Amino acid sequence: MPIERVESGIPGLDELLRGGVPKRNVVLLSGGPGTGKSIFGQQFLYHGLLKKQSGILVALEEHPVQIRINMAQFGWDVKKYESEGLFAIVDSFTAGIGEAAKHEKYVVRAVDDVQALIEVLRKAIKDLGAERVVIDSVTTLYMTKPAVARSVVMLLKRVLSGLGCTSILVSQVSVTERGFGGPGVEHVADGIIRLDLDEINGRLYRSILIYKMRGTAHSMSRHPFDITDKGIIVYPDKTISISRGRLVEE
Repeated sequence: MPIERVESGIPGLDELLRGGVPKRNVVLLSGGPGTGKSIFGQQFLYHGLLKKQSGILVALEEHPVQIRINMAQFGWDVKKYESEGLFAIVDSFTAGIGEAAKHEKYVVRAVDDVQALIEVLRKAIKDLGAERVVIDSVTTLYMTKPAVARSVVMLLKRVLSGLGCTSILVSQVSVTERGFGGPGVEHVADGIIRLDLDEINGRLYRSILIYKMRGTAHSMSRHPFDITDKGIIVYPDKTISISRGRLVEE
């Protein structure tokens, strides 16, 4: 039986994944500050909306109002999809505090309560029949308690995969860290995509590397990518390597 895949909506990425992300996979999107993790997740969701695939963005680190503004700057206006019941933001940032927060439909009142978040998320997924979910960022849920990182990601995976969603969990790492944002999380996730931003001779270079993706073959090379005014573009026909402060492009 052929694998059912989900188009990422990020030009060049699906070529690295031999056609797209396997459906129901939970993908850990790891990277340092400024690497484009939030843009990646938003682009993934918006592409789904264009294909009438409903989506949910769980906001843990940014106000929902600001998220809508940020997405609109790339031409991704989600307001009409919200009114059509195709898109929703789960507000796990404001705890319902503030005038703007009163207008949000899905609000997690205790932002540090994982179980409360899952209950609100589960309701939102069922209400929308959501096919795509992005959590930005999952690291917030265990940053002060790294020992529970694996169990939190496993809990989310059971819910998201069980409800038929293809999901991206944004995971933060420090500038110098080459890990994935929490002990043991790399073993739970179905896929791991790493975004990097390296400084070589006074210039910053962006690159993407797929560490694993269950259910499909994928590129084993590091590829450059850019962030444009229309989102992220990956260059599958180019590879780069970074070693000892030197960059080699092929």
